[in-house]
Order: sequence, then structure tokens, then C-alpha cells
Amino acid sequence: MNEALPRDRRATGALSALLAAHAISQTGNVITAFAIPFYVLGLGGSGVEVGIAAFFATAPVVVGGALGGVVVDRVGHRRAAIVADLVSGATVLAMPVLALTVGLPFWALLILVFAGGLLDTPGQTARRVMLPGLTVRAGVRIEQSVGLLDGSERFAKLIGASIAGLLVALLGPIAALFVNAATFAVSALLTWTFVAAVPATVRLSGDSVDTPHTSYWADLAEGFRFVIHDPLMRLVVGLVLVTNLLDAARGSTLMPLYANDRLGGAAALGLLVAVMGGCALVGNVAFGFVAHRVPRRVTLAVCFAVAGGPSSAAFAIGAPLPVLVAMTVLSGLAAGAINPILGAVELERVPEHMRGRVFGLINAGAWAGVPFGALLGGLAADTIGLSLAFGIVAVVYTLVTLSPLTGGAWRHMERRPAVMPAK
Repeated sequence: MNEALPRDRRATGALSALLAAHAISQTGNVITAFAIPFYVLGLGGSGVEVGIAAFFATAPVVVGGALGGVVVDRVGHRRAAIVADLVSGATVLAMPVLALTVGLPFWALLILVFAGGLLDTPGQTARRVMLPGLTVRAGVRIEQSVGLLDGSERFAKLIGASIAGLLVALLGPIAALFVNAATFAVSALLTWTFVAAVPATVRLSGDSVDTPHTSYWADLAEGFRFVIHDPLMRLVVGLVLVTNLLDAARGSTLMPLYANDRLGGAAALGLLVAVMGGCALVGNVAFGFVAHRVPRRVTLAVCFAVAGGPSSAAFAIGAPLPVLVAMTVLSGLAAGAINPILGAVELERVPEHMRGRVFGLINAGAWAGVPFGALLGGLAADTIGLSLAFGIVAVVYTLVTLSPLTGGAWRHMERRPAVMPAK
């Protein structure tokens, strides 16, 4: 069992630094998600243009995830994480610099937003792939460490949403983008300074360490075949693809437009996103104490449905801000269990030497609907209205997330043999 393994203080410190770097990098992404739509609205943009900007912000996640995973496996996970943060920070910095000098028209904003997102997924994948080796050395259960990584993202939403909401409301989106660029630089510095390039020492059932040198495209094809042939991975990608599409419609376009029209602007949106992040963080921590005792499949289905349905329904009926906050609390607490379960399942099923490319492809597949969700959200807001759009999201989200209860290949997600050190 993981808890019986001796603790390595260096690994514990490196794990802490990895989680901190991930949280800071994700904070930058949250600030971007706030600053860009309000910058577009400040230029006189419509709901469709907000959706287009969100499309250009999320499309590179799919491209970078699909093509960048092999690069992560080849160049090294630590190096990939550092380079990804530095490139993302440079492109984000270019936005306010251009806006304050020669100007930043809408088309130029789209180009920079797209370029800035290309390495986001490879950077996140690199940090996730480094997790198992540090986890075992630090004497932590795999579900707990995945929960901590997800918790760092939730914490980033809590802090990032608060910072972004205040910055956009008081100083405007340009100031928020300067802070965003700084977060990527700090994340890269933490990884470079404290996260040593320690080789992984864990293999899960079925892993192979015989990894002959092959071409980039052969490695990519191998990862693609794994995702396609594994029945549970296909279901996971399909489920998260749909929910991410709905989340993108809701979070990238519908909620900013709703906040701008009915809640007084960015500050209210920042409050809701911060509450979601904070409660999800609490859910992460609480779930970590019981994760090894609860059935994964039923827990995933129930928590997933609660995380998306009630809060969307509250927006659909035009509930006042206190009710929206209450529903967001419920959604956040339930959401805390989702990623730890899915992350642990993926780490158990994917061979160690393939994790970079497979995780990249899984992320690309799961995010494939996000650009279109953001765009559809803007179109829906301008055509059928915000209330009906939120209502459709609530119904579809609930029905889709209850699908694991149907059984079939979903039963494979229950626990496999415990992670053991390599011999």
C-alpha cells in the first residue's frame, strides 16, 4: 500500500513545488478567461464575438493536446512544463503591451489568444505525468495526489477569479493580463528551481519499460490506438467531451454575458467562480479522506450530475445572486470528487511510458467540443436567449452525466491493484 512506503523529503518538497507551480499557472489561465471576454465587450463586441474569442482561446488546447503529448514524452516532462509556461507567458504579455502601444485590434487578439493556448495542455500534461513518481516517494495515495493536483486547480480558480474580478472591475482587462503573464513566469521558476528531474519509480499493472526508439508519428499512433481500443477510455473521453462543451458554453460565454447584463459585471462573475473554486477545493480535501472507500462509478455519476445540473437550472429561472451562490456551493462540493476519480483511473490504466501522449490525446478528445461550446453559447445567447440556453445546458448535462450508472465498460473504473514500486 502507498501509505506504507517510506517518505522521501526531497520528493515531498518537489511534489509541493509541482502542485504550487500548477496552481499558479492555472491562476493565469483563470485570469485570461476573465480578461478576454471583458476586453472584447469593452471594444463594443457582441455575444458572438465573445464566443469567437473563446473559440480561439480553447481550440489550441485540442491541437496542443493531440500533438504535444509525444513531445512531452520525448523532451522530458520537467523541461516541457517549464518551456510551456515561458511561451504562454510571453504571448500573454504581448497582448497588453500591444494594446498600450500600437493597439490590439480584434483579429490580433485572436491570433495571440490562439498562440498563447497552444502549449497549455502539454504543460499541464507534463506536470500530471510527473505526479506518480513523486507521489510514491512522498508516501501519498495516488487518489490523494490526483486530488491535490485537482485541488490546486480549484484553488487557482478561487484566487484567480477573485483577482481577475477585482482587476477587471477596478483597472480593466489590460492590467489583468500583465498579472497573468507574471503568473506563468513564477510557475516556470518554481518548476526549474524545486522540481528535480527525478525518474518515475512506479509502474501500474500492465506497464512495459521496453520502449524502443520510434518516430514521432509512430508514437502518436500508438497512443491513439490505446485510447481507441480501451473501452473505458472511450467512454470517459465521450462523457467529458460533452460536459466540457456544455461547461464552455456556460462558463466562457453565457455566464459573462449574464453577469454583464443582470449581475452588474465582472465582480459578480468573479464571486461565483471563486465560490465554485473554493467549494470544489473543500470537496477535494473531504473526498481525499474517503476516496479509497467509496465506489467510483456511482460516486462519479452522482457528483457529476450535481456539479452541473442545479446551478445551470438556477441561471435558467433567473434566480437572484444569493440563490446562484448557494447552487454554486452545491455544485462545487460535488465537483471536488470528479477529477480525482478520473485521474486515478487514467493513471492506473495507461502504461507509464505512454502517459504523455495518451494523456495529451485524452485531453484533446475531452476538449474537442470546448471551442464549439463557447461559440454555440454566444450564438444561443443572441438567438434563443440566456434563460433558454441555460435550461438546455441543465437538462443535457444531467442526462449525460448519469450514463455511468448504465454499467457496461463503466464497471472497469473500479479499483485495480495498488500502485507498487518498480523492481
